Amino acid sequence: MKNVFAKSISQILKGAVKAFKTFPAAIASALGFAIVTMIRIQLDWPQQEAYNFLFNCLHWSFALGSVFGLAAITAARSRYEGEKAFKLANLISVAVVAVTFLLLYLFAADYSDAYAARYATVSGLAAARVGVAMLVSGFAFVILAAYPKEQSDFSRSLFMTQKAFFIALIYGGVIMAGTSAVAGAFEALIYRDMSEKVYQYIATIVFFLAFTIFAGYFPDFRKGQVDEKREIAQKQPRFVEILFEYIMVPIMLALTAVLLVWAGRSVLTGEETSFVQLSGIATSFAVAGIWLHMMVTSRESGLAKFYRRFYPIAALLILAFEAWALVEQVSRYGIKMTSYSFAVLWIIAVSAAVLLLAMKAKSHTVIALITCALAVFSVLPLVGYHALPVASQVSRLEKLLVSQDMLQDDKLIPAASEPEKAVRQNITDAVNYLATAEDAKLPAWFDTKLVESDTFREKLGFDQTWPEPEYPDGSGDYVGTYLSLQNGAVDISGYRWVVKVQNFQSESTGTATLKGDKGAYKITWIADQKSGSIPKLKIELDNRVILEQDMSDFVRRLTEKYPPGQGGGTEATFDDMSLKLETPEVSVMLVFNNIEINVDRQQDMINYFMNLSEIYMNEK
Repeated sequence: MKNVFAKSISQILKGAVKAFKTFPAAIASALGFAIVTMIRIQLDWPQQEAYNFLFNCLHWSFALGSVFGLAAITAARSRYEGEKAFKLANLISVAVVAVTFLLLYLFAADYSDAYAARYATVSGLAAARVGVAMLVSGFAFVILAAYPKEQSDFSRSLFMTQKAFFIALIYGGVIMAGTSAVAGAFEALIYRDMSEKVYQYIATIVFFLAFTIFAGYFPDFRKGQVDEKREIAQKQPRFVEILFEYIMVPIMLALTAVLLVWAGRSVLTGEETSFVQLSGIATSFAVAGIWLHMMVTSRESGLAKFYRRFYPIAALLILAFEAWALVEQVSRYGIKMTSYSFAVLWIIAVSAAVLLLAMKAKSHTVIALITCALAVFSVLPLVGYHALPVASQVSRLEKLLVSQDMLQDDKLIPAASEPEKAVRQNITDAVNYLATAEDAKLPAWFDTKLVESDTFREKLGFDQTWPEPEYPDGSGDYVGTYLSLQNGAVDISGYRWVVKVQNFQSESTGTATLKGDKGAYKITWIADQKSGSIPKLKIELDNRVILEQDMSDFVRRLTEKYPPGQGGGTEATFDDMSLKLETPEVSVMLVFNNIEINVDRQQDMINYFMNLSEIYMNEK
């Protein structure tokens, strides 16, 4: 047993070494990724900030190169003889890294992040497109590794890839645990001032080693060669067969039965379910069901055979019901990111179910190709996830505004009289979606600051009115707390200075300085109105931080008294809209004009908008 274990470890390590010769471009890309990571570890943030965009572009490029290299080299090895195709595949892989880097660096800069306004970041759309390229490359590798058909097929190739991943994960985890323990002992016993960066370097090196173990696990794909290792790599161990057939198949059958009963009950009783909840369940059901179907495609047990026949039929019945829910959601709210993603997944799932019924195991490659095609579709101009939902919401908002005579000659006009509640809710919903959409091409008349209550009221003539919960159980998309400071006078005799650090229309950090008896003070209010993160106050005295406080506890106090979803705006007292802070050096009081806490259940996000009026401060 000991010799078998040692032999297994030896083969894994030999495979890792062999990976440098078998997949040089992929390993080189992984090495480049690791080197960039270590450079970022070495540079502290103030030094790294100016190069952050460059490093991100390199990271995305090398990540794509490592996956693309596996696919390209496998294609060359399995389809062509000789070294010419092999060298060409490596050169193409290097070219993909270079071209991806240039495209990102020249065309993917995004300056919309308020915290990184001085420097660019890689846009979300560009990152998504590289991610899709990696997904397509990964599927291409699985398909190419299944050649020739006499030795493999898609399901066995997919399992081999998963097996290689988990083996690399296990070995990497063991190496990480061992080396970290050694480093920890060295720090505790010999060198207590050792930098935490050492552990980050170790993690980076282990990640690179794990990738070489992953790549080295695969058999020889050279044309005309029969590698005995392939049969071993593709074979499911007995415990995996038991896991798939006798544990996961019954679980999936039980879930399918539950969904069928739920669909039938919903049709008979008219009971509605939150679309967000429905889409989440449907996503898990479709992805897990199709994957498991592939994993048991060669199993001959009665349970596996029943699952292969039953799942596609049941999936089509459930997906038909989910199509109705999708149509209802789009007709009510227009196309949004959730419904768009669900629609793409629905097409993949329906196509897969039909193909599994008609072609059985031969359908696996076609399903993978359809998945790749729809992934590419989702990031294309005009029809991608960033464009089609925005176009739908713009059209929806335009119709609502025109119906109320609030949009004329491409100009917003405040409502002459307050529209009906349903119209106000739909306008608020569409405005919020468009104002927070990334990489969105918006009409000239639309102002992204409409998401702010003051701007919304000024330009549209009424207050924001958020949609009611989607269903009576409170599972609606949006709830919120909206507070404004009531009129009145306050005694501020205990404070020496009044400090203005924020304009409510601003989307960036506000800073003010003043000279006191103890030195120079720098007061910074860190608030990102666009992302809606919790703001933070920082005060420095002669470049020494004496106060750094976020508003989490203050927000918690407000939401306990004014829970989200209890109605429209509320005039709050001065005590509620102010916060007093003390340090040994100063006394501080913050006063807020408006506070909004928006809970978006559809996106599982909470946004905070706090209009800081003034800061009152006194030295002790």
